[in-house]
Amino acid sequence: MESWYASTIEALLVQLNTSTLGVSEEEARLRLQKYGANKLADKKQKSPFKMLMQQFTEVMVLLLIAAALLSAFLGKTTEAIAILAIVLLFGFLGFFQEYRAENAMTALNQLVVPMVRVRRNGVVKELPASDLVPGDIVEFEAGNVIPADLRLLESFNLKIQEATLTGESEPVDKIIEPIFKENLPLGDRKNMAYMGTMVSYGRGSGITVATGMATELGKIANLIGAVETTKTPLQEKLDKLGKLLALVGVIAAAIIFVAGIIKGEAWPEMFLTAVSVAVAVIPEGLPAVVTITLAIGGQRMLKRNALIRKLPAVETLGSVTVICSDKTGTLTQNKMTVIVVDLPESTIKFKASGLTLENEETANALDFALTVSVLCNDALLELDDTTTGPEKVIGDPTETALLVAGAQRHIYKQELSKAFPRVNEIPFDSVRKRMSTIHRMAGDLPGYINLIPDASRILLTKGAPDSVVTICTHVLVRNKRILLKEEWQEKIVKANTRLAQQGIRVLGIAYRILNEENTNFHPEKELTFIGLIGMMDPPRLEVKAAVAKCKGAGIRPIMITGDHPLTAAAIATTLEIAYQPEAVSGDRLHEISENELQALAATTAVYARVSPEDKLRIVDALQKTGHVVAMTGDGVNDSPALKKADIGVAMGITGTDVAKEAADMVLLDDNFSTIVAAVEEGRVIFTNLRRFIKFSLARNIGKVIIMLLAPFFGMTIALRPLQLLWLNLLTDGLLGLGLGTEPAEEGIMNRPPRNPEKGALSKRDFLQLSTVGIIIGAIALVLAIIYYNPQNPDDLTWQTMIFATVGFAQIFQTIALRSSAHSPFALFTNPLMTVVVMSTLLLQGAVIYIPFMKSFFGLVPLPVSDLFISVAASSIVFFVILLDRKRHKRSASKYKDNYSTS
Repeated sequence: MESWYASTIEALLVQLNTSTLGVSEEEARLRLQKYGANKLADKKQKSPFKMLMQQFTEVMVLLLIAAALLSAFLGKTTEAIAILAIVLLFGFLGFFQEYRAENAMTALNQLVVPMVRVRRNGVVKELPASDLVPGDIVEFEAGNVIPADLRLLESFNLKIQEATLTGESEPVDKIIEPIFKENLPLGDRKNMAYMGTMVSYGRGSGITVATGMATELGKIANLIGAVETTKTPLQEKLDKLGKLLALVGVIAAAIIFVAGIIKGEAWPEMFLTAVSVAVAVIPEGLPAVVTITLAIGGQRMLKRNALIRKLPAVETLGSVTVICSDKTGTLTQNKMTVIVVDLPESTIKFKASGLTLENEETANALDFALTVSVLCNDALLELDDTTTGPEKVIGDPTETALLVAGAQRHIYKQELSKAFPRVNEIPFDSVRKRMSTIHRMAGDLPGYINLIPDASRILLTKGAPDSVVTICTHVLVRNKRILLKEEWQEKIVKANTRLAQQGIRVLGIAYRILNEENTNFHPEKELTFIGLIGMMDPPRLEVKAAVAKCKGAGIRPIMITGDHPLTAAAIATTLEIAYQPEAVSGDRLHEISENELQALAATTAVYARVSPEDKLRIVDALQKTGHVVAMTGDGVNDSPALKKADIGVAMGITGTDVAKEAADMVLLDDNFSTIVAAVEEGRVIFTNLRRFIKFSLARNIGKVIIMLLAPFFGMTIALRPLQLLWLNLLTDGLLGLGLGTEPAEEGIMNRPPRNPEKGALSKRDFLQLSTVGIIIGAIALVLAIIYYNPQNPDDLTWQTMIFATVGFAQIFQTIALRSSAHSPFALFTNPLMTVVVMSTLLLQGAVIYIPFMKSFFGLVPLPVSDLFISVAASSIVFFVILLDRKRHKRSASKYKDNYSTS
């Protein structure tokens, strides 16, 4: 292990073959090839071969393979090849779905790449963190995550939160001097900054000494085992149902096989009969289709900027009753914007349409205020070479907002810094709540600080208004310095309060003329107050509508933020989360018991100044009162609350890797409306999944009835394994795909959330699917009896009628199970459903009428009259489902009327 902390900066630069200007681009490219990308290794994934092989280990698949081998042994080569082909098709479909699921996080890492500020050849650039190499010089400031292991070169009041690595809750003061001690613990290496830790205060720079898995965080990652994949409650219930039906199927198949042998039937024929019964009974595709449907839903959510990391989230989303959302970046634009400059004699409002200035005096006063805020600033604004306008801002959001405001008046830091270069600074800290910079007056720019003659130095200060006012003795009024008397202090306090009550973040700005003698002796005194600059992070334009949609869906939106209560309440009112709410602060939460918190949580819509621990308590209180909670978070310390919530939602842009790993869902755009869209998509997916389960179980019941009762009427094998597999392929493939892609029903977000304690199917659903299954079986069996000719056993018209009728019944059932809010005849509301239904009809007809296909499946062409009878008989299923729906709607409406008048 390299003792980087014990090296001097000079020795370190030599050892890493770099300089304070950073490495060259060519050297960086060579080092990237040598050391690899600066990222943690992904967890070990299953090999594609192993994934493929696992698709062929199910009992049903093994039975079908055995049937194919027996068919080949009996000389039925065509049937054997067909069975194996369909088995392989199902296997490859499962393989491709699992392969895509395994690579979900890889896709996220490609979509969301953190950026860092790096010195290369003396030029500061913003690069993907993955491109960092040993020897790179990295610049950072408060709020930044350290992207690699760094030995510090510069430290301006720098403090770093290292709880990720050391567990120490307090930020660590950083130094740049070497520490000459052996085996120093991580927490004592005060001249180091480690990957994944957070800059709490100040700013600094460091030389990259380790990247990727060579970092301290990478060493920890090596110790972390793979996370066990969880199944949704629905999957678990269906797994149990599948195992029960598999047991029933195997027992039924065994009984039929033994009974046939006792009667003297040939064992090969009886084995195929037994396999056919098992295929009819066991819903071999049901668990897989549930998984695929949920995964397809996850892909649909990805298109709406919601990445599902854990499959249960898709199912749980439909049950969410509360969304606890952070404010910054989720409800707001995460883009601080100057909206007002309040000067002693005038107030200038910044609007999207531009500035309106009363006179030249006001313009000069505004320009001076903006000049101070731009110079006393650590952010950067890159200019477009083709214009004088801004291209990109880098740095703290508050400071970048000041640069953008200055740019609106063509005041640019690059130009000012040449005329007024910074010679010293007093960095911001949480005690003083302000920062100051000292500049040399090397020039005079018209329209800027031309009101200060013959000055050699100037001190510029910005910070919390009360902090700035306390070090001021004068105020600038109409370009004149006058004493800061009590009446002016009261005016400033009132203006600050007025702006703060509107949720505006307020900064005070001031200046002082210095000379060579007083530059280095506590210069933060006797300043002249210039004015207040108000800014805010505006609400996202689309969030207000999303909040309204939430409420219409029976979901409570709750704001939880670390920001000021007044700011939180103002934004909540603007977005109509609540009307003039009282924001409950973290201090109050610390004073109340768990029971009191539960009572408070029932009505509170806004929490402010809360810690990660407070978030955890709020989630727990909501869950104990019966809510299903979605919680947003972005930091390492948010992980407990994300895990505790029923749906943990991490920010894809600002979120840490730890938060993303703890979350069930990642918002790729950090937008609240995306959560609401995901909830809506979750409801759609669950509704479609419910339709498919009803569809699948009903057709299985029908086939079981046919297979078990047909022998009593002299028909040994009502449907052969190949024919059953074809029908299942139509069901689990085309028709299932159609049901799984049904669009949202009108009003789906006007319903209350689904109770997660209830299963996917109600008693009414079970009654309906049982009825439909019995009808399918009865219709097909009656037609088989009518068409069966015991005198001519080679006439397969009866078997073809069963095959055709079951296939058509599945099509009618699919159409009838579509959206209950629209007519089932309106196929064009889902174009894919139209394609699926037409394709299924064509394929079903092809199997019956195309010579090589009918021979392949052991069928005969039906006369048009018989085909019409089959279609007409199977359409009964369609009308039974429609009548049941109409009766249910009438009952529900009657209940609603009685309830509303009671």
